[in-house]
Amino acid sequence: MTEISPVLPWKTKIALSALSALTDFSRRDDGTINRRLLSFFDFRASPSSTPIKGVKTADVTVDPSRNLWFRLFEPTQVPGGGEKLPVIVFFHGGGFAFLSPDNRAYDVACRRFARKVPAIVVSVNYRLSPEHRYPAQYEDGFDVLNYLDSHPPANADLSMCFLAGDSAGANIAHHVTVRACETTTFQEVKVVGLVAIQPFFGGEERTESEIRLEGSPLVSMRRTDWLWKAFLPEGADRDHVAANVSGIEKGRELSEMEFPATMVVVGGFDPLQDWQRRYCKWLERSGTEVRLVEYGNTIHAFYVFPELPEASLLFAEVKNFVEQHKKHRTTQTHYPSII
Repeated sequence: MTEISPVLPWKTKIALSALSALTDFSRRDDGTINRRLLSFFDFRASPSSTPIKGVKTADVTVDPSRNLWFRLFEPTQVPGGGEKLPVIVFFHGGGFAFLSPDNRAYDVACRRFARKVPAIVVSVNYRLSPEHRYPAQYEDGFDVLNYLDSHPPANADLSMCFLAGDSAGANIAHHVTVRACETTTFQEVKVVGLVAIQPFFGGEERTESEIRLEGSPLVSMRRTDWLWKAFLPEGADRDHVAANVSGIEKGRELSEMEFPATMVVVGGFDPLQDWQRRYCKWLERSGTEVRLVEYGNTIHAFYVFPELPEASLLFAEVKNFVEQHKKHRTTQTHYPSII
């Protein structure tokens, strides 16, 4: 019999069961979500100008008409000090339909990124499906980059900007990165890296990992099918370019643009892993520098459970990736070739 989950602590099992049940009960057959039900179990963290574990936070409004805002995480205990910090623009997961930057788990995760890297973290509150379908989430992400370009946070070096996200957030980060590569209007923002943590991609095909790991925690074909239908344009199938980025409907080739170095995280018990590996191969064929990080014993969304040992390993990997490409960018900036 095929194992569909590693051995997990009871704390993690209970949290996964509760989260799965809550999202299942909130999804209606008519394609809508019971937001009222979710609100009773949505544990949120308030911003804090007083540092908590070495990080202070603030919520910044970009466009009140669509509730577009971000939570800003600034580390206050930076070794050495004085230097401006790289920026990580982060997009939370949740299948395009759930969660937010002030969700307690994501507040903790982004606070950890800010402290461990260290970096200024901008966690984006994008519009959710099905109330707002494609391309609303991508537009919100790009508009936050535009806002940062004209309103740079204190102590932030926007020439060392990294886009990051997990699951659906990693999908958004990819598409926003593509658009950022195509724009010529940025004065300050330079995207030098992409961190895609277990990105949510898909297609009409059923992959081997989706079939083999059906019934694993959080992710199932029944759930992902519902989420794609709620997010994609009416009438579109899962081979739409938003889902199947390297598929038959793919847009402009990445080889035609200066796509940044990309780190892709894959879990051995994540049903989406085949799509994630295809993404890596597509990036490599396009000439993009790719770092594939695999954790063979991990489930989807493992890193928001700090009790899992791989969570700490991931934060260290992200720190190394940012340090490597921050140094590369600094070398390019401060030591130009002399002809």
